[in-house]
Amino acid sequence: MIDYLQRYFDTLPIAPENRKIINLPNTITMLRISFIPVLFLLLLSPDQTMSLVIAGLFIAVSFTDLLDGYIARRYNIVTTMGKFLDPIADKLVINTAMILMIPIGRIPAWVVAIVVIRDFTVDGIRNIASSGGHIISASWLGKQKTLCQVFAVSALMIHYPFLGADAHVVGTTILYLALFLSVYSGLDYLVKFYRHVIRERGSNP
Repeated sequence: MIDYLQRYFDTLPIAPENRKIINLPNTITMLRISFIPVLFLLLLSPDQTMSLVIAGLFIAVSFTDLLDGYIARRYNIVTTMGKFLDPIADKLVINTAMILMIPIGRIPAWVVAIVVIRDFTVDGIRNIASSGGHIISASWLGKQKTLCQVFAVSALMIHYPFLGADAHVVGTTILYLALFLSVYSGLDYLVKFYRHVIRERGSNP
């Protein structure tokens, strides 16, 4: 299936300079972003069946994060646009889902605030570092944080008892683990920023 889709994109009449933007991995990433309007169904305080449907769609969409990265590496079509869009798509989908679950009482507002502030801070320092020629790559901690967020948000979307477990309790537990990883990984990025940017600038006035 993946090979078929890639061959299809290879046959499209796209100018070579535009293939750095319009390719299969970037298209999958954009489709992930287009899922965001569906998340607004959460504001309707969905019942058990609809909550399960939304959670299933969210899990499927989250899976595409692995898919677009795999395709980009497999077919050697890693692009600057893809590197830019992929992390933004992850944050938009996950953070939007968390924000929309605040009004219906499925997630504490203060947790979402910390996560969003952390993401803005990390993106900011990485952009500052990049402008100075320093690349602060995504850390293992950050990836684990994102994975925990996906599990937590999925369970909180389900909310109701599922497979003999209280999905809300399970989601809340994983959410606090994700919060810990968010803060810890954020501090790790700040330390790297200080070591590679601030301290170097101080030693080279």
